[in-house]
Amino acid sequence: MLTSIVLASGNAGKLKEFNSLLQPLGLTVIPQASLNISDAPEPHPTFIENALTKARHASAHSGLPAIADDSGLCVRALGGAPGIYSARYAQTDLGVRSDLANNQKLIKNLENIADRSAWYVAVLVFLTHADDPQPLIAEATWHGRIVDEPSGQHGFGYDPHFFITERGCTVASLDPAIKNQISHRGQAMQLLLAKMRERGLTQV
Repeated sequence: MLTSIVLASGNAGKLKEFNSLLQPLGLTVIPQASLNISDAPEPHPTFIENALTKARHASAHSGLPAIADDSGLCVRALGGAPGIYSARYAQTDLGVRSDLANNQKLIKNLENIADRSAWYVAVLVFLTHADDPQPLIAEATWHGRIVDEPSGQHGFGYDPHFFITERGCTVASLDPAIKNQISHRGQAMQLLLAKMRERGLTQV
């Protein structure tokens, strides 16, 4: 039975979310950085391919089962951008990664555009080992719209600008426990856990 999983990410926000989702199941989430594993390249045009690459990289260098997440924000009026480039949307402009810069670029690119519909995408991949021929893959989306003014003190990334109509607030205004239940990553995690149970990898 699984006890430890390496997380193929150095994102502190993602680590916090994964810990809150997996620790109640008795699973220890080990960030790859603590094992001196560098970030894997993300050369592919799809969330699934990049998630698979990151999971294989982490598992190969750690010798442990690995879980990887490739997620992002897709905005209809921008043709699905920033998409797979969500975390580095403004990097080509400034040379550094920054949530603030990414959000500022997003709002600027939506200036005078009425359609603000958008959705978060999360693709999770789990591998028992680096050469696992049957990776477990789960994908989920979370729909909302982009607002110009940021609101809320929680979350990360585009959360202060991502408005959930049925909740009447931005994601950053949600209690983190609520976010973990209903978010794209939370939904994908529940799908992934169901597949892990079917495989006999966890009993919870």
